[in-house]
Amino acid sequence: MSKDYYKILGVEKSATDEDIKKAFRKLAHQHHPDKSGGDDSKFKEINEAYQTLSDKNKRAQYDQFGSGFENMGGFGGGQSGQGFGGFSGFNGQGGFSQDFDLGDIFGEFFGGGSRRSSSSSKTRSKKGTDIEISLDVDFMEAVFGTTKEISLKRIEKCKHCGGAGNEPGTKINTCSTCSGRGTVDRIVTSFFGQMRTQITCESCGGSGKMFEKKCTHCDGDGIVTSSSDVKVNVPSGIDNNQTLRLSDEGNVGQNGGGNGDLYINIRVKSHKLFKREGYDILTNIEVSFPEAALGCKKDIETINGKFSLKIPSGIQSGTIIKLDDQGVKKLESNSHGDHLVTVKVVTPKHLSVKEKKVYEDLLK
Repeated sequence: MSKDYYKILGVEKSATDEDIKKAFRKLAHQHHPDKSGGDDSKFKEINEAYQTLSDKNKRAQYDQFGSGFENMGGFGGGQSGQGFGGFSGFNGQGGFSQDFDLGDIFGEFFGGGSRRSSSSSKTRSKKGTDIEISLDVDFMEAVFGTTKEISLKRIEKCKHCGGAGNEPGTKINTCSTCSGRGTVDRIVTSFFGQMRTQITCESCGGSGKMFEKKCTHCDGDGIVTSSSDVKVNVPSGIDNNQTLRLSDEGNVGQNGGGNGDLYINIRVKSHKLFKREGYDILTNIEVSFPEAALGCKKDIETINGKFSLKIPSGIQSGTIIKLDDQGVKKLESNSHGDHLVTVKVVTPKHLSVKEKKVYEDLLK
């Protein structure tokens, strides 16, 4: 019966070469016979499927004829099941070929340490991680902007040793085990024969350096966790749940990598009088029946101080009066929002005899 190599690897027939390679790596890691719970027969089946689908010519013939195509005339790839000499992951001599390196899959089975590339780990720069915090500001501070000083706990370069890791005045030597590379080669025996892999140097931890004496403050790490004060300029016009990003104010990078960033989520406190909608300020004002009927002037509070508001005669309850440019300054702009005043006509609950007579006369 023809085997479904695509099904064995768990990919679609339209899968790309990269999809097939990823699927193989995952399954090989899962079913390797040297791993606890591994399955030798399943591992061979996975290899057989990958051997075919990773080769452009073999895959084309498989798609046309199925898994029995190896025994057809004209195919030069050898019989299926005769070993893994044609497997594109290996060079036929028990070592790795250049197109597919499985050291990272088998490293944990044979080496114990994490696999490294040929370049020394100590030369790899790594950017520091970002930090996220929340900052509470008052309503008016968000409207007009402010400066806040916060205490931030983060990973920083050790000030005592300047990040070098050694106690000041002592020597830093090249690791004799790895000759400063940070990795060491190891030959391991596996299901496929002998393989060469690289693991992190246990003597120096991958740094390639050995300290005559480690820094007494950071124990040779070059970094410490400490608290420091950071000034935050809160811009005018910022709104609730908006985020500020302070570049390079996050955790320190490694091996010359840049610092991470600091992300600050702004939480704006509510105001007893004002409400905000975008860049507009919303307030309410109450007027009596006579004031609504005849019109009047009312002093109201705005974010910019008191303002004399003209109420036109005959105004209806729920009418909104707009004060242009009396709202919040827009971020990165010189323009402003508006102040929107909602007029509410108040119905009196208790009338004096005289007031009642007036309303009765008006009703007539």
